[in-house]
Amino acid sequence: MSTKGPALLLAIATLCAATVGEAKDRWVGTWGTAQQLAPMPTPRMPPRPTGAPAPSPPPQAPSPIAPTPPELADQTVRMVVRPTLGGKLLRVQFSNASGGAPVTIGRAQLAKSAGAGRIAPESDRPIRFGGQTAVTIQPGQLAISDPVALDVAALEPLAVSIYLPGKTAVNTLHPLGLNTTYVAKGDRTIAASLPGTETNRSYFWLTGIAVEAPESAGAIVAFGDSITDGYGTTPDTARAWPDLLAERLQSAAATREVAVLNMGVSGNRVRRDGAGLSALARFDRDVLARPGVRWAILLEGINDINIAAIPGMPATEAVNAEQLITAYRQFIERAHLHGIKVAGGTITPDAGLWLYSAETEALRQTLNDWIRQSGAFDAVIDFDAAVRDPAQPSRLKPAFDDGDHIHPNDAGNAAMAAAIDIGIFTAP
Repeated sequence: MSTKGPALLLAIATLCAATVGEAKDRWVGTWGTAQQLAPMPTPRMPPRPTGAPAPSPPPQAPSPIAPTPPELADQTVRMVVRPTLGGKLLRVQFSNASGGAPVTIGRAQLAKSAGAGRIAPESDRPIRFGGQTAVTIQPGQLAISDPVALDVAALEPLAVSIYLPGKTAVNTLHPLGLNTTYVAKGDRTIAASLPGTETNRSYFWLTGIAVEAPESAGAIVAFGDSITDGYGTTPDTARAWPDLLAERLQSAAATREVAVLNMGVSGNRVRRDGAGLSALARFDRDVLARPGVRWAILLEGINDINIAAIPGMPATEAVNAEQLITAYRQFIERAHLHGIKVAGGTITPDAGLWLYSAETEALRQTLNDWIRQSGAFDAVIDFDAAVRDPAQPSRLKPAFDDGDHIHPNDAGNAAMAAAIDIGIFTAP
């Protein structure tokens, strides 16, 4: 027998052992956002008598979603995020999920935010990809960075700066970031401040940050629509209920190793695409594929109810309780296959909204009864009870209404966060 055989086996065994050793490092999502990947369909209005006015919604308050540029070229984008779990080693994730042309990031940096577009220079670190400072993300793909050494505390704001050297269409983003984003001319990724820049409130291609964490750490995904996204809250204040839940978790010793990822998409529907892919279609990407997830909080359904009620919406857009309950069961089964538990959130009230009717309210109540009583979820969070007006339970409590009768304001989001029993997240 040749002596090369045992030597080769030993080399393979050594390589395998090294690979196993390298795989022992464990990552947990500390911050994340869901990319909006599909446009809202335009309702087809039915024929109407000559001279009859077209049905339309009443005037609305200004949207918190600020305009974004259709493309970027030779520009730096600085985005502010708030990690919900601390650590000393981080990875940053970018996505070109909506396709189109490849996206080239010429340089990327991670630093601690000093507010108003500034960074703490001593904390500034390069973000590399396979040791390279630049990366090209092909359509539909992700780019996950090499580990970045930076000692970060939970809830300590970070700034991610990226430079786009060539003309780049902005087609993969999260429109309602609720934190000011800064856009400057040229490569300003290492600049300590960005005076006189354009601003908006969106996340461009940035979709997640993970932190190296012990086995005892884990993440909760807040999976929902605009109410989870924080639509009715004050920008730059972290007042959405997932932000406030993260603060509660950090305030208790038993839950300080639990992160919260906000995967809300404004306008999202459970079964059909709308302002973003349907919840069923994006569940794998935004929940199952996130590192270290142990729980998901599901708050979805109000847009399925209300969009179906838009005058002139095709009959194919109609929805009933059985269809939504079947979808809820799918979320639960798919999560359980990955060892993830699901807490069901009851759907909050919206009487006063122009689409509200006795029919939409009956459907909401049927779904909430099932969420509370079916036993299908691993836990139930009664958001409805937390924010409804005791005198008129089909309405938001006036002190919790941002003015459009569907989105809770800062105080309403605080009530929602307070309604969550954080003790469920300490169970094995």
